[in-house]
Amino acid sequence: MRSGFVSVAGRPNVGKSTLVNALCGGKVAIVSDKPQTTRRRIFGIANSDDYQLVLADLPGFQRPLDALTERMQQTVDAAFEEVEAVLFALSARERIGAGDRFIASRVFGLGVPVVIALNKVDRLKAGHIASQMNAAAKLGPFHALHPVSAKTGDGIAALRDELIGLLPEGPLYFPQEQRTDLSLELQLAELVREKALWLTRDEVPHAISVEVEEIEEKVVRAAILVETESQKQIVVGKSGALVKEIGTRARPEIEALLGHPVFLELKVKVRPRWRRDAATLERLGL
Repeated sequence: MRSGFVSVAGRPNVGKSTLVNALCGGKVAIVSDKPQTTRRRIFGIANSDDYQLVLADLPGFQRPLDALTERMQQTVDAAFEEVEAVLFALSARERIGAGDRFIASRVFGLGVPVVIALNKVDRLKAGHIASQMNAAAKLGPFHALHPVSAKTGDGIAALRDELIGLLPEGPLYFPQEQRTDLSLELQLAELVREKALWLTRDEVPHAISVEVEEIEEKVVRAAILVETESQKQIVVGKSGALVKEIGTRARPEIEALLGHPVFLELKVKVRPRWRRDAATLERLGL
């Protein structure tokens, strides 16, 4: 069988996580409209009897601002070692510019095939897509260029086949029923954080993390971590309305993952400057 690793590169918010989810045929990584949604390297695993394609979903390239973003960037740098190929994601809805050229300068120098996915082509005119494909083609000596929509699934099957064709003969790196390398606790924590990201704005999303404290047969207990009392008040909401809505949105996906109904108990806790605290980052798996 064919098997191997492909790292996914691209600027923040070009749809890398949605792309990985589409290629794996189900939810592996959380998605939101906020930058820095992806904080750790997550392996998304696409399996069949003939192949195992392991996609490394990564934080976007960025200039480190604190201990958290420094670790995120170190994760990006390390993820390009010993891969069979790179999937370079671009957004068809944004001008291909300096940020994309910076990433191109990194990935085209790795000595492995680079497959470009021009994402978010749904509902765009053919002329615009052609123009963006032409701009993408100038970034470097790509192996293949695919216009796709991770949201609708258009072009995803052809892109998956392209990547599988670049894999060597190899072993199973993960059990075939496994879709991600994240522990159950981290998967549950990420689902709660995803809903919190969608429901908060300004600087609050960047200050949010989630720690699952206990998983019982009928109850999941988790703490939403923020850095200040004012952020806590925002996340709790008036009379607890916002944190209740986070739980309401997260619980169905948590139940689907666990395979049975649960009560989701959420608390909001203040951890001052947790993004700069190495011990907290280590505990959170970041």
